[in-house]
Amino acid sequence: MDNRVGEMRVFVRVVEAGSFSQAARHLGMTPSTVSKLVGRIEERMGVRLVERSTRRLSLTNEGQLYFERSGALLGELDDLEREIAQGGAHARGTVRVNASVAFGVRGLLPLLPGFWEVYPEIVVDVSLSDEIVDLYLDRTDVAFRVGALGDSNLVARKVGTARRRIVASPAYLKRHGTPRTVEDLDHHNCLGFNFRRSVPVWPLRQGARVVDRTVRGSLLANNGETVRTMALAGVGLARLADFHVDPDIESGRLVEVLADEEHSAVEDVHALHLGGPRVPQRVRVFLDHMVPRLQSFMARGAGDHLPAPHRAVRGPTKVP
Repeated sequence: MDNRVGEMRVFVRVVEAGSFSQAARHLGMTPSTVSKLVGRIEERMGVRLVERSTRRLSLTNEGQLYFERSGALLGELDDLEREIAQGGAHARGTVRVNASVAFGVRGLLPLLPGFWEVYPEIVVDVSLSDEIVDLYLDRTDVAFRVGALGDSNLVARKVGTARRRIVASPAYLKRHGTPRTVEDLDHHNCLGFNFRRSVPVWPLRQGARVVDRTVRGSLLANNGETVRTMALAGVGLARLADFHVDPDIESGRLVEVLADEEHSAVEDVHALHLGGPRVPQRVRVFLDHMVPRLQSFMARGAGDHLPAPHRAVRGPTKVP
């Protein structure tokens, strides 16, 4: 049986004790057994770790490196076992989270009270913005993003998919009429966005083709919630994600238009975080708690915020 962890613990104890005999007394072994275990490590790696020519052992350069790395790995293993034994309940620290305004208000924020019931010592530092943030420069741990992912070293967990809907208030449609064709948009006030990646076009279907339709309006905003508010106030048409406006459509506050004409492609929603060999415990428990509940939120519609029972999440994938 491969017992490298056990051999590693013996080697670390030998170095800390300063001799084979002293380490043997601590471990309840014979000095010859301890010496054989250290020799087994040296034989497997093909290098000498300990100089045995003097009465007090000394480490070779390779032995010093093995000692330092072994101590770190054993420490991580002990931390992992304590974390699992405690169920992660003692996770602490700050998790910095970024999300679009609509996704944050509709999906993320309603789940935070339940998260704090389980992890009361974790501070969640939330920034809501429809601008794309740089996780490195902005020191963000987790970002929830709607839309295509660019090339990066970030790790992504898929949360769900979102479909864009064109909506307006009944009062606006009563005053200006309901658009029946894509061409009718030329005569309507189409509310838009002003952030850098935004362009004044709506992808729409015309027959078998999908075209980018240029639109114009009296409002340019930096977040979807502002656009929704103005649509509710009867200012114009808005093109927003379904999780953002479905409750308004169900209640009659907004009406979907051009449902047969609008491009029906969906956009994926992901939770992104920095990769690397070790994700901090506070970030891992945040993702493990939030992702399955947000998956349920996206699957059943934005009107129901009751958290779903925790279930296994799809494994993280690296953003290509």
